[in-house]
Formats: sequence, C-alpha cells, structure tokens
Amino acid sequence: MAIQKNLKYIIIIIIIAITVITTVNLFGTEYGKNFLKFDIKGNTKMQQKVVLGEAFGIYESQPEINYIKYAKPVKVKGVFLSEWTLSSKEKRKYWIDTINNTELNAIVLNIKNDDGMISFDSNVPLAKEIRSTKDAPIKDIRKLLIELKENGIYPIARIVVFKDPYLANQRPDLAIKNKDGSILRVKSSSGRAEAWVNPYNKEVWDYVIEVAKEAADVGFEEIQFDYIRFSTGRGIELADFGELSKEKTKQDVISEFTEYAVKQLKTKGVYVSADVYGTIINSSIDSKIVGQDYVEMSKYLDYICPMVYPSHFANGTMGVKYPDLQPYDIILKYMQASEAKLNTIAKGEHRAIARPWLQDFTASWVKPHQKYTAQQIREQKKAVYDANLEEWILWDANNRYTIDGLDK
Repeated sequence: MAIQKNLKYIIIIIIIAITVITTVNLFGTEYGKNFLKFDIKGNTKMQQKVVLGEAFGIYESQPEINYIKYAKPVKVKGVFLSEWTLSSKEKRKYWIDTINNTELNAIVLNIKNDDGMISFDSNVPLAKEIRSTKDAPIKDIRKLLIELKENGIYPIARIVVFKDPYLANQRPDLAIKNKDGSILRVKSSSGRAEAWVNPYNKEVWDYVIEVAKEAADVGFEEIQFDYIRFSTGRGIELADFGELSKEKTKQDVISEFTEYAVKQLKTKGVYVSADVYGTIINSSIDSKIVGQDYVEMSKYLDYICPMVYPSHFANGTMGVKYPDLQPYDIILKYMQASEAKLNTIAKGEHRAIARPWLQDFTASWVKPHQKYTAQQIREQKKAVYDANLEEWILWDANNRYTIDGLDK
C-alpha cells in the first residue's frame, strides 16, 4: 500500500511538472515570436532584456552586444525626403510606389532637422524640456518604419548635429558665444542670422546621440549625421568656443565626436554615416575651417558621404573649367581622390565606404549653369560607377526628383 501511495504521489508530481514546463515553453515560444516580430518590424532592437526569463528567474541580465555584425549591409541608391513629405499619406504612397518601380532602395529622412526640430514625439529628456518635438509632423513613426521595411526600403535617419538654432536659443549655455558672452549669430548664404551649438560642449554630443539612439529604437537601420562640422557663416571668426578650444583643434573635436557617437550607437545595431563637404577630400584649408578630417572620420564611420554637387565647386576646381556644366568630370575626379585618401588607411584597419551625395536640382545662381535633367543625373551616376563605387544618394531640398534619370 505504501509503495502504491508513493507511486501515486510521484505520478502526480510528474504530471504537474510536465504541465508547468509545457506552459512555460508555450508562453515563452509565443513571447519569442512576438519579440522577433517586434524587432523585425523595427519597434525595438535586440538589446532589450528578456523580460519573461527574468520574471521566472531563469535568465540574468546580459551585457549589451554589438549586433551590427549581424546586420546585412545595403548598397544604397537613395533620395532625401523631408519629414513633411512622408507625413502625407498621399506622398508616402507615391514614394513607396516610385521606389518599388525604380532602382531606388533607400530613403534618408529628417529626424532632427536644420532648425533643430525633431520629427516625431521623442522621449529624450532634453527634447521634452525644450519642446523640440512640439511641431513633430510624423505621428506614426513606428508604422512608417514598418511600411518602409515591408516594401524593402532601407531607412536612414538624418540627424543634424551642430547647426541647431532652436537648442541654442532655448539653452544659451550650449550655444557658440561672442567674446562678451552673448549668443553669436552667423549669417548663412541665404542671409539668415542663425545660432549654432558649441561642438566643444559634450552635453550637446549626448543630446544628439540620445536622439540617434531613439531613432535606432524605432527601427532606422542607419544613422546619418549632417552638419557634423563648424559653421562657415559670416561672423564665425568672432566666436568664443571656450577654454577647451585652446587645447583641441576643430578637427580634433569633430573626429572625437565621430568616434564617440559610433561607439555609443554600435550597441543599437545600426550603421553610422556622416555627410561631409566634398572639398575637404583634397583641401587641408577647408578641412581645418570646418573641422572635418576625411581620413580620421573614415576610421570610425561605416559610410562617409561627401557632398559632391557640381554646382558647389568653383570654376577651375580639379582642372574642371565649369563644374556645373561638367558633372561627370568633377565627380569622377573627386571620387578618385576619395579612394586615394582612403587607401592611406592601413590594410586591415577599419575604413568607411564612400557614398556620395549627387545633385538633382538646378543651381540658377551659378554662372555658368545648366538645367539638371535626366541626362545630368545619369552622368553623375556613371561617374560614381566609373570610380568603382556602387552607392549614391540624390539631394533636392524640395523633394522634386528627376524620376526619368533613374533606371527601372
């Protein structure tokens, strides 16, 4: 009897154990599906904790891992689109259809724009404090990222770094100052007087990187920094950058920010790129003025994106008489110069892939100039390919692109 009674208890215990294990496995499997689904659709990144495991005391918190090695790189053929363009359902559908029917495969989207405003409802503390999301046009950022990925479109978040008049005005302690301590306002080429934030201030760095991390968390695959430089506006020579500027050059600071930002973002599983002036590739003078060192920045970035718009080069540059009239010649020369510069990085060391910005606008203010049509777009693309490169992005601030210049 005692043996039968014990056997009965053993059987009951085994049944209970099997039931518990099955329940946990089923629940855990379903959670796993949701977790993976969540990640693929861009609502989170893989660094988040396994909540179920921790709740049952099964797993311990794991250190952050660099997931970028598992990400599949994309050979980008993209366009820049403003946040206002993609906040419109009609324009969003138009661009998804256009990309599906052309060689395009990527969108560079404003997340923190030239005015310092953020395009979606951010939870970054400083953004909340200064209300830099108050006019955010994109109300469904996660849905947008899901839609783009479902259509095979590679999403890149454009984040403007040191040109941030809104932050400078809201937080004068972070702005570039005049000698008397007042906010310095430099005049841009358009004639606007604008305040910039101080690249020597690490609180500015951290704010930008927190915005970038949030962009990664909502599903962007790449963070692209723009205005990652010092201002060249009229009046900048009057700037007082503080005591640190006596110890470090502009190039030192921009390179240090680049290294710092890349390290911070790698745990988010995203690629990191930066826009730079095309002229810094072969002009040490321009490099020192803006603080962009092409080779040093390329040692940290995944992609370096020189803006080689033909209209932006002076007549005679690189032996090209009229760059705006000779887009193939000027871009080929600059991208060949880029390759030569990048080849100075020792073999085995990390070096960025060059991915140039191309011109899809007519620069009527340049003399002489020409209307940019499908022919000029194709000439620029051919120059990229003839320089043994495979990637490019088109720029038009108004988002009116020459679709006829794209392959089907």
